[in-house]
Amino acid sequence: MTSQQYVNQIKSYLSKQFSLGEEQVSAMLPSFISTLSGHMINLEKACAGGNLEVLGKCGHTIKGAFLNLGLTDCAEIAMQIERKVKEGDLSTDYARLVANLRQKIDVIIHDR
Repeated sequence: MTSQQYVNQIKSYLSKQFSLGEEQVSAMLPSFISTLSGHMINLEKACAGGNLEVLGKCGHTIKGAFLNLGLTDCAEIAMQIERKVKEGDLSTDYARLVANLRQKIDVIIHDR
């Protein structure tokens, strides 16, 4: 998905879900993106630190952020991280899942 497609998806979702006008959504979007970026940094730090409990909590947090923006494809990956951590799955390549999310988020953050 391109940056503009993600941004349009977010704007449409926020407008419909929260009955916001285009100006309101445009004004709020930078804050939402900044918050999402912060959650992503926390997820990456947790993954690099190897603490599954912290990784699971960060996965849960960023999943909620994605859902609040209508980004269900990203939320699915975060949910997978959260679920696998809860299962105590040590065979999952968490770094790959986090990198996949980073790639998707970078499209939104850097190219908008």
